[in-house]
Amino acid sequence: MAERRVVVVGYEGAELLDIACITTSLEMANRIGSVSPPYRISVVSPGGRPIACQSGLTLHSQGSLQRTIGPIDTLIVSGGWGHTRAAEDLVIVGNVRRLARESCRVASVCTGASVLAAAGLLDGKRATTHWQFARQLAAHHPAVTVDADPIYIRDGAISTAAGVTSALDLMTAFIEEDHGAGLARQVARALVTYLQRPGNQAQISMFTAASPAEHDVVRQVVGHVTANLDADLTTATLASIAGVSVRHLTRLFLTHIGQSPGRFVRLARTEAAAHLLATTALPVARVAARCGFGTAEALRQAFVSRYGTTPSRHRAANATHG
Repeated sequence: MAERRVVVVGYEGAELLDIACITTSLEMANRIGSVSPPYRISVVSPGGRPIACQSGLTLHSQGSLQRTIGPIDTLIVSGGWGHTRAAEDLVIVGNVRRLARESCRVASVCTGASVLAAAGLLDGKRATTHWQFARQLAAHHPAVTVDADPIYIRDGAISTAAGVTSALDLMTAFIEEDHGAGLARQVARALVTYLQRPGNQAQISMFTAASPAEHDVVRQVVGHVTANLDADLTTATLASIAGVSVRHLTRLFLTHIGQSPGRFVRLARTEAAAHLLATTALPVARVAARCGFGTAEALRQAFVSRYGTTPSRHRAANATHG
């Protein structure tokens, strides 16, 4: 193939950022890597009509979905609030199914997974989508194993990215697969994004999510945990600080957060360690101590359990410090 042809499918109500994360990442690879073969990117829509994005901006299509033919290197369906209508549109679904047969790779971003699922392309596969729509996708498509946690999943030739900027992570993975880790790192640096988050990193971080609970006791304990990761955070200690019994605190956490106090503390410490590993040059043992792990080995075990990789490998892949 003289060029790596990438076709991005948009529709009314698509998310502009879903599309831009794809096109800008691959165009950046062309520009700074002089890659061969280069990516040739086009955005298509039903009938070639302009794409009225959910943000209120209109994106001009570069071609008609119905008239697009293969071969295609990578077919990617964008997400957006219009995904439900798109997944019910026989023209969109039928042409996505047709083009998938002529593509080496097929992917979706965010709720674009709904269109792939409607086309039967996710049946028997593990897939992700934006966490807000994971239950909806699973309910409508029981043949799909929906996992709302990872930022992207690659199952054979089908890839699904969780939501919006997770497209950057998936494109970085594609660029590395096509042209090597060196170019992927250059693109990530140029875009001022993570060098590459592992695909199984959680969509929702406790440090970026909204307040997890309205209950005063839970909010008090969560605040204490996040501000004192290196302190004694056993459930008994936290219950004492909150002035409730261990049993009652556990019940409150399960009700309002969906996990026990002990699990919440472990995840908080692990996420904080991941951030320090990526943004500082602190030795792993120091990171472990600062985040409340007794030893570097305890951190390693927690890290492997959470992210499926070791702290040192996470740092090598994601370090943003000099």
